[in-house]
Amino acid sequence: MPDYEFRGTRLFLEADLAAGAEVEADADQTNYLLNVLRLEDGAGILVFNGREGEWRARLRREGKRRLRVVVEAPTRPQPAAPDLVYLFAPLKSARLDYTIQKAVEMGAGLLQPVQTQHTQAPRFNAERARANAVEAAEQCGVLHVPECREMRRLDAVLAQWDASRTLLFCDERAASASPLDLLAPLAGRPLALLIGPEGGFSDGERAMLLALPFTRAISLGPRILRADTAAVAALAVVQAAAGDWRDG
Repeated sequence: MPDYEFRGTRLFLEADLAAGAEVEADADQTNYLLNVLRLEDGAGILVFNGREGEWRARLRREGKRRLRVVVEAPTRPQPAAPDLVYLFAPLKSARLDYTIQKAVEMGAGLLQPVQTQHTQAPRFNAERARANAVEAAEQCGVLHVPECREMRRLDAVLAQWDASRTLLFCDERAASASPLDLLAPLAGRPLALLIGPEGGFSDGERAMLLALPFTRAISLGPRILRADTAAVAALAVVQAAAGDWRDG
């Protein structure tokens, strides 16, 4: 079990962190800490920036609408960034928010949305995705906030792929067998996971993926899963069989 404070309020800051540093909270952070959580002047919180670990800090009010975060001492060192790359066809807003949050919780290190033939959402808001990733990290004790890239066409992403990183993709037409035997030999190697859209990959996209030397198709069992369900299931299977859950 991770050795950290589960119940403390955690806040992501962009600023550098060091003992004695003071950071002014932005308007949204100030509203959240003072009006939503109703924290008092001098309240203790935990802060992180994705670079320098987690730190204990205290709030200092300066008037009704200004709040400073005073950094005190480190509590956890910064771990290595997760190496798992997560590719996904964006869903409609609420389910997309959920998927991004779960990907962060499950240890994705980079988020790459891809445009496929059956992608439901024609646009992707990278700023909103980043905000969801930050919120998930704050709530779940994660110290790394994944990079959220702009959406690109799937074929363009594959054309520039690093062949040393195995790309796993969930294929509803794959033989319904346990993926554990396929994944176990990949433990310790660079991995990526691709989740397609609600309508699945087109015949052309599936043929393209199967023809590439760095891809592996995996099945998630005999049932057809919604894309957001498939994302959580696949991330759990990959992390348990070949990812960082094996190190826990």
